[in-house]
Amino acid sequence: MSLQAKVMEQMKVAMKAKDTVALESLRAIKSALLLESTSGSGKELSEEDEIKLLQKLVKQRKDSAAIFVEQGRQDLAEPELAQAAVIVQFLPEQLTEEEIEKVVVQTIDATGASGMKDMGKVMGIVSKELAGQADGKTISAIVKQILSS
Repeated sequence: MSLQAKVMEQMKVAMKAKDTVALESLRAIKSALLLESTSGSGKELSEEDEIKLLQKLVKQRKDSAAIFVEQGRQDLAEPELAQAAVIVQFLPEQLTEEEIEKVVVQTIDATGASGMKDMGKVMGIVSKELAGQADGKTISAIVKQILSS
């Protein structure tokens, strides 16, 4: 089942349940998919493109929530985090930090990376390998920690 079909199915469920947060989140996904597919490229969205799009939507919500929390506006942060939680359901299972660390160590061993100068090379390989299963910020932190020690 395509992502769009899954979203439409979940929208029906959310409408029946009168779940406004889920409905708003699902509409955001549907809108982003529609915008991306009609952007003029003329190509069908691949599963990888869909995952990137969902990750972008989750990141936007989490960043907004962080800004609201900094400003002491918990009332605005909570709906953003709730929407992020709904969107995350459509992403592949996220890896734990330990699992990410194993992949990073394997990549460093395979490439012979020895310091921070090799961070870009390691990040590129690990990001491709873990696409959709881990966010870039977490991967970056782990790669920095291992390469700098």
